[in-house]
Amino acid sequence: MGLITVVLGVDAGGTISTQRLLGILTWLALALALRRETPLVRAQVLVVVLFATAVEYTFSPLLEVYTYRFDNVPLYVPPGHGLVYLAALGVGRTAWVRRHQVRLAGVVVAVGGAWALWGLFGTDRVDALGAFWFACLVGFLVWGPNRGLYVGAFLVVSYLEIVGTAVGTWEWQPYDPTGLVPIGNPPSGAAGGYGWFDLAALLLAPRLLALWHARRPSSDDRRPDPQRTT
Repeated sequence: MGLITVVLGVDAGGTISTQRLLGILTWLALALALRRETPLVRAQVLVVVLFATAVEYTFSPLLEVYTYRFDNVPLYVPPGHGLVYLAALGVGRTAWVRRHQVRLAGVVVAVGGAWALWGLFGTDRVDALGAFWFACLVGFLVWGPNRGLYVGAFLVVSYLEIVGTAVGTWEWQPYDPTGLVPIGNPPSGAAGGYGWFDLAALLLAPRLLALWHARRPSSDDRRPDPQRTT
């Protein structure tokens, strides 16, 4: 969370060269953060980074649902998604969150619901997309495979969106490309949209890991055949 804050703050007033340097540092930070993680978590982060990068290039430069300062996808964004996932996962797997995850899910629904209602009825800039994503978040909290992760995602992603838009690192457009769906800046339920990355990681990473192990030769396969040695 601290690194995310620093990167966004520096990028807000920096040049494109500064942005590229921040990207290199963020990739290094992600690599260091993954050193202590299990192979499963590393696979989950890989899924998030790939999934999020595809979404970023589709919805920012192509569709311009939101735009960055230099009309690009900053180099730090793909690894940043990996760090965001690790931060949400770190919150979700703490003992305190695990003990109180039902109550905390209720707090998330209450706070997120109030934010979504405010986006619909309490401001001049209507936020229908945020309300839709909030409904997704509620679904993840009720039926998702890791409730603590989604509690963490609400905290981390909401903070990220508020800070990023406040300092001007990126900006959401008032409407989607069809002109029919109004969008807040930031959308109130952004964590619900991000929850799809998390869901993809939780569902796909075990399969990717199993496929990786299946394709790697076992220790027995790597042993030389005694009948073929001289």
